[in-house]
Amino acid sequence: MDAGTAALLAGAGFGAGVVNAVAGGGSLITFPALLAAGYPSVTANVTNAVAVLPGYVGGSLAYRRELGDQGARIRALALTSAVGAASGAALLLVSPASVFEAIVPWLILAACGLLAVQPRVAAAARARDTSPSPLLLHAALFAATVYGGYFGAGLGIMLLAILGVFVDDGLQRLNALKGVLSLLVAVVGAVGFAIFGPIAWDAAAIVGVTCLLGGVAGVGVARRLPAAILRAVVIVYGVSVAIVLLA
Repeated sequence: MDAGTAALLAGAGFGAGVVNAVAGGGSLITFPALLAAGYPSVTANVTNAVAVLPGYVGGSLAYRRELGDQGARIRALALTSAVGAASGAALLLVSPASVFEAIVPWLILAACGLLAVQPRVAAAARARDTSPSPLLLHAALFAATVYGGYFGAGLGIMLLAILGVFVDDGLQRLNALKGVLSLLVAVVGAVGFAIFGPIAWDAAAIVGVTCLLGGVAGVGVARRLPAAILRAVVIVYGVSVAIVLLA
């Protein structure tokens, strides 16, 4: 790997760590960077899944104040998240690479769409008068984590939207909970990919270290930066990548 490629991956890793801590969607930065570095799409995807894991660790550590009394909630959602992540990772490993390559631009566009509508979903959640069924929460969480195990870009956005609808709590605390669940999905996927997947370990190491630093820094940003600004930048970037892949 040359110095330019290493610098590209390092910058993408740090940026993804910040974005994942603030709003989710960091894989919309690292996945295209891995493609630009010359890795095949499936290799880029599984490498990305392993590489962003340290960023979730850093974000969760920095958010430990908001997580302090959410242990029971985390335990209640952990099994559903783990089973969904394992199912999605298995689906990626057994399906032909051509299938993944055909649908990945649409998955990126879907992630960008989720990021765009997330504020409206959160506002609707805050305005609700009734408590949704826990069964619906687990069903939605399972679907999201299957997606997270298969692809992952935009998973944090999806989880934050689901938690905003089904869990009555403040946005910062839900963001912290989203980070823990994203970490769990990443760990489950990483174990499967480390055993069976075509991981580019040199790229994963570079992105992973810088993603950890970005995750820690991102929590401070999350408490200060207007989310709308970051959201708009990531959406424009993600849509541009999807258009290039479609073309």
